[in-house]
Amino acid sequence: MMGPRGALTTSPTGSVGSFLAEPRVATLTTLRPDGSPHVVAVRFTWDGERELARVLTVAASRKARNLVRGGRAALCQVDGFRWVTLEGTATVSDDPRRVAEAARRYLRRYGSPPPAPPGRVVIEIAVDRIMTLNT
Repeated sequence: MMGPRGALTTSPTGSVGSFLAEPRVATLTTLRPDGSPHVVAVRFTWDGERELARVLTVAASRKARNLVRGGRAALCQVDGFRWVTLEGTATVSDDPRRVAEAARRYLRRYGSPPPAPPGRVVIEIAVDRIMTLNT
């Protein structure tokens, strides 16, 4: 990992991992069918062992529809002049075990259960690029 001016790495350790453990909101960026970016605030969880970020949503949401055939996504958690962006290949799953695992991790991270609307799915981002500043 490079210094405080910004880093490009593949595995967060130390202060980056600690920052990702903080119960913050992030922005999720996906691409619409026309190629334009769709950016939305989300709660997410980070599984550092599997290098997997998870976002719960519903299948009908724009973010899920943007990724239904796969694609890349970016999550950016910001606190003042500190930030971490997680990028990778994203998939959408309605598998009850995967959704339940995402909900379990959400409860642990945010201290309250996630919403459970009909049609709930999990977006899983297999992170292959991490960019940081001041973490």
